[in-house]
Amino acid sequence: MPGFEIIARIHTDFPGKFGIPRQSGLVGSLKGTIVFEEKYRDANALRGIETYSHLWLIWLFSLTPERAWSPTVKPPRLGGNRRMGVFATRSPFRPNPIGLSCVRLDEVLYDGPAGPRLLVSGVDMADGTPILDIKPYLPYADAHPEASGGFTDDLECMLLKVEIEPRWLSLVPFQKREALLQVLRLDPRPGYRHDSDGLIYGLSFAGLDVRFTVSGRTLTVIEIVRLEG
Repeated sequence: MPGFEIIARIHTDFPGKFGIPRQSGLVGSLKGTIVFEEKYRDANALRGIETYSHLWLIWLFSLTPERAWSPTVKPPRLGGNRRMGVFATRSPFRPNPIGLSCVRLDEVLYDGPAGPRLLVSGVDMADGTPILDIKPYLPYADAHPEASGGFTDDLECMLLKVEIEPRWLSLVPFQKREALLQVLRLDPRPGYRHDSDGLIYGLSFAGLDVRFTVSGRTLTVIEIVRLEG
């Protein structure tokens, strides 16, 4: 069986896992830049890619700690207290830690010392995530409006109301504010913490530490601190 190579890495505003949307496309304004490894910095490999609106990214769960194989996992969407078959979920704890994301292709850049780069949006990956392959999204084959979502069809996605004072919001770069607000509305807390109101959480995003609490269906940002380095 042939080995696999990392062909690129994606750069995003998330230095860690906490707060990353649980699926690609949930926050359309989250941006990423795909930079190819030196061996694959060949513009010919991208010929025609600009004709597609969306791409499939196949990537590695590089921040997931290694642990023994288990046939069942506890999906966060179920509160982390119900077990489902690993192949019936998108849990990062898999026999092979491979992720799959559909992102929008915003622009292809060919100039610069890093070679050709892809600007994408709707990302759900941490900064530096290794990418194994890129394939075009084909609506005629990949879109299935009649598809069922399994046990996720019964899960209600309730957005939180976000309260943030102007002094804190002003610290967030203007072009990243809507993305941050959408991430917070999705409730970045682990599923098993959704009933733990009053705790203070810290979300690292775009060089900022965003500290917040949740009470009922309201998330309140209590402080934003610039991260050093």
